[in-house]
Amino acid sequence: MPGERKATLWTRSFVLIIVINFLVFMNHIMVLTTFPIFLQDVLGQDESVAGIAALLFSIIAILLRPFVGWLLNNGRRKSVLMIGLTGMFLMPLGYMLSTALAGLGYSVLMAVALALVCRMLHGVSLAFSNTATATIASDSLTREHFAEGMGYFGMATALATSMAPALGLALKRISFALMFGVSSGFMLLSFVLFLVIRTKRPQLAAKQPLRLRGLIDADAVPASVICVAFLLTWGSIENFLSKYAADNGLPSGGIFFLITAVMLVVVRLTVGKVADRRGEGIFVYSCNAAMLIALVLLAVAPNRVCFLLSAVLAGYAFGGIEPALQSMAVHIAPPERRGSANSTFLCAYDLGMGCGAGIAGALIARLGYQSMFLLIALATVLSVLLYVFWGRRHPSSFVWQKKHAQDARH
Repeated sequence: MPGERKATLWTRSFVLIIVINFLVFMNHIMVLTTFPIFLQDVLGQDESVAGIAALLFSIIAILLRPFVGWLLNNGRRKSVLMIGLTGMFLMPLGYMLSTALAGLGYSVLMAVALALVCRMLHGVSLAFSNTATATIASDSLTREHFAEGMGYFGMATALATSMAPALGLALKRISFALMFGVSSGFMLLSFVLFLVIRTKRPQLAAKQPLRLRGLIDADAVPASVICVAFLLTWGSIENFLSKYAADNGLPSGGIFFLITAVMLVVVRLTVGKVADRRGEGIFVYSCNAAMLIALVLLAVAPNRVCFLLSAVLAGYAFGGIEPALQSMAVHIAPPERRGSANSTFLCAYDLGMGCGAGIAGALIARLGYQSMFLLIALATVLSVLLYVFWGRRHPSSFVWQKKHAQDARH
């Protein structure tokens, strides 16, 4: 019955964690999309330093996520989330201090070092907060509608992606201090929601000891590796598209990300239902193809029409593939491994985004934007090959499970 399904899916805990996740990503993406401009305009640094900052952000998050997953596996959902939200609140204030040091005439090296340290700690905070929100969300979902629920959960990211870049760019025109202050303000609101959320304490078999082997969930690895390859492309776009648009007289990065986010919302309203019914393969193929075309358009035809078309294609690509692969990574994990499954996938997310930004920054410095977009587009081919020869043949694949279920009936 439709009413029963809705009641099962839309619990109070699920709705609140979606809102908290939205606020976390507003904080994260506002800073992410403006940080290269902050480094250049305020601290006098170029794209290569911005790439290093993005890489440091991701490396520290990757190193910590498995341990965050272990804490979550042992039932510490709310305490992990609280640590993450606190850090997300404090780090923008650290960037403001870096601005003050530069403005007061202190060593530029000191101001840049502080900004990079805060960027790393921001990565720590994101590792705690969004690993916890993803795990709390997955605790709330039934197996039958898991991909659908994670698609709705991912809409928080989509909405933040639509609003945060434009808001961040608008606020930084007034002052970076205002932009950083607003991003911290979102975390104050998340604290209020945190106080009223009631998480379901999972039934765990036993407390899990800290073992290196247990920090990574093996069943989540295929989807995670496929995601790493794809996100090399999105990492380059999210970190450098705004500056590329400004340098080439194109519509603003805010418009590009607004279009991608509209596509994200549209796709994620349907991606879960389709993945539950037909599997993740349709999104792996079509989304990689769409991203390949989007990057080629940005590289060879930097005009207004192709710029807007590439935004539509990139929005469909990211909007479809990320929740489909996250559902593949997590849906077969029992409660005592759900934290590790989410942290394994989100490590891949950080690795792909960070390496994409780092590789893109280095390529831009040496070859320019057009060559960077063409070379980074090859990652979409790698993503498809990984899926064809590994991912779809693994028991975590919805496609694999449906095939074996049909074979068993026959």
